Amino acid sequence: MTDDVWAIVHAERAALIDDLAHLEDDQWLKPSLCDGWTVHDVLAHLVDTARTTRLGFVKDLALARFDFDRQNTRGVERERRSTPQETLERFRQAASRTSTPPAPLDSRLVEEIVHGEDIRRPLGLTRAYPAQAVVRSLRLQTRTPASFGGAKELLTHIQLAPTDADLTIGTGPEVNGPALSLLLAVTGRRAALDDLHGPGVATLTEGA
Repeated sequence: MTDDVWAIVHAERAALIDDLAHLEDDQWLKPSLCDGWTVHDVLAHLVDTARTTRLGFVKDLALARFDFDRQNTRGVERERRSTPQETLERFRQAASRTSTPPAPLDSRLVEEIVHGEDIRRPLGLTRAYPAQAVVRSLRLQTRTPASFGGAKELLTHIQLAPTDADLTIGTGPEVNGPALSLLLAVTGRRAALDDLHGPGVATLTEGA
């Protein structure tokens, strides 16, 4: 299972590197799906998370006074180079690493897929992610409390029913749509809400 996760993570990092290799300067400045972050910023965050160890995560969190947002901002500032090309090279150098924060290993799938979309969607790029990796990411996010960036509490009010996977999660009015869009929506990416339908969309919109 561990080897399976890292094989997918490494493949996704390589695919993102290929997608970003020929961006124009102005494309790096586009706002990503991550509020307040440009495409370049999200890439710097991915460099930071690729290089983060369990011990390093704990130290950085303490330095950030246990504020996850502050910790992430510090990580972007640390890894963001003066040019996007330098940051991309930094990502290329870190792409084969298997270091991870103290979190479920499937969180590495969430990281690569969701942040991959944070970058790709504003740039008009598409990616066919491995279906099982998207489902595993969705399962993890829906059993993770909101205090840790998940949507566990929300799933007591709605039921997610992907149209492209044999899966239902939660209790309540249904929300239908691609598993990838459901994953993005439960991680707070409002841009994905237009892909969804069903009687539970209004509740999901309030929680996104």
